[in-house]
Amino acid sequence: MRFPAFLRRRGVLVAVTAVLTLALSALGLRLWYAGPPGDTSLEAGFARDMQAHHAQAVQMALIIRDRTTDREVRTLAYDIATTQQQQVGQMYAWLDLWGLPQASLEPRMAWMRQGHQNMPGMGPRSAQMPGMATREQLKQLEQASGKEAETLFLRLMIPHHQGGVQMAQAAQGSGQPQVRRMARSILAAQKAEIELMRGMLAARGAAETTSPQAR
Repeated sequence: MRFPAFLRRRGVLVAVTAVLTLALSALGLRLWYAGPPGDTSLEAGFARDMQAHHAQAVQMALIIRDRTTDREVRTLAYDIATTQQQQVGQMYAWLDLWGLPQASLEPRMAWMRQGHQNMPGMGPRSAQMPGMATREQLKQLEQASGKEAETLFLRLMIPHHQGGVQMAQAAQGSGQPQVRRMARSILAAQKAEIELMRGMLAARGAAETTSPQAR
């Protein structure tokens, strides 16, 4: 018995649709069975370490808002504080959703070193978080005021943002869509703010300096 051509074509379409449906269902089951990220995963490490990294940026932003009357600097500080504090809340929620503790026995930046052994400052024994200001530098910022405080803030925040960019670039290898979205958001915002801060430093007749890593 020979079926009409349109039925044969329809039969092929139905068969292809059925195969695709089964394949997608199998993929969904594999993803479901894979479960949430583990305690030593890239995702968990990024969420924990970026929270700490953001927390210092928020701290510096709040300090400079009290140490200057410059509108541009205060606006930048407000943007950094509000954006990064919101992201801290999101990353805290991820860990809670994944059933993971907010702290870990893993060394800081272990998640990043696994795939970036040759990255500057990311050697196998390094537990440094890139771009972090030292306690002494934070104390200097608290004691400064006016143009001196503005210049110091910008000189500290530029390398801090550069460190955040490194971490966000590493997080783009995540298998979690929300982590990749966050990483892309951080990359776009902090790269733009780095250029803005460089212009602000130049307007003050100051040059960039390299911030030592906090131990």
